[in-house]
Amino acid sequence: MVKKFLEEVISIVVGKQAEGIVDLLNGKKHVNEFIIAKKLDITINQTRNILYKISDHGLVTSIRKKDKKKGWYTYFWKIEILKCLEFLREDIMKKINQLRNQIKNRETKVFYVCERCNIEMNEENAMLNEFSCPECGDVFITRNSEKLLKEMKKMLEKFEDKLKDITNEIQIEQGKLDKTKERVIKKEEKEKAEKRAIKRAEAAKKREATKKKNAKEKKKTEKKTPAKKKVTKKKVVKKKPPKKKKVTKKKVVKKKTPAKKKVTKKKVVKKKPPKKKKK
Repeated sequence: MVKKFLEEVISIVVGKQAEGIVDLLNGKKHVNEFIIAKKLDITINQTRNILYKISDHGLVTSIRKKDKKKGWYTYFWKIEILKCLEFLREDIMKKINQLRNQIKNRETKVFYVCERCNIEMNEENAMLNEFSCPECGDVFITRNSEKLLKEMKKMLEKFEDKLKDITNEIQIEQGKLDKTKERVIKKEEKEKAEKRAIKRAEAAKKREATKKKNAKEKKKTEKKTPAKKKVTKKKVVKKKPPKKKKVTKKKVVKKKTPAKKKVTKKKVVKKKPPKKKKK
């Protein structure tokens, strides 16, 4: 079922001539473009044109690898099943909407047709052409749309059934992708946990090594330096202060000062100048 849907997608995008590419691209691994060209019996440029057209719609993925001997890059391709199914679902949904609109128009409007030329027009266009064929000039006849409506409704049912099948396939593919994602996530978590455990173990080893080094260095220093004697603190006996002698206040005897002698002023006797002698 999935293969038919993928082939239909490729025929819509590229054409029916490229349907055989589905078998080559629908695998777990990416396929070399030269192998694709060889198996399809076409040139490498033709295969690349087909693949580029498909990749424009995002329906294939590619990885490139460098050739160590020649130096150029070779591309490896793989089809994306889920994206192809989603692309096809959108295409069918468009067709369903178009059919529903056509059925609605057929049921509500009147259509006119030329029996000779088989040209069909709605009422508005027929009125513009005066209900005559623009090519042969014959008069239009009202078309009986019952048969056409039945065919259109059958087509609509087919498209709706197809849409259900595609949605179911999409759900299955989505479930597969989810499982693979879970596996990848679990793998990554395991790897991270292992890396953390390794880092912890390395850190613990480093700590132990540093501890051992420090212990060795301490032993070396202890051997070189003599052991210090333990200093015992002497008990300090507080001496009692000597008792203070009681100071008795001596009586201060004031000495009698001698009486001052009275100073009597001496009389100053003025001497008379000597008398001058007469010549």
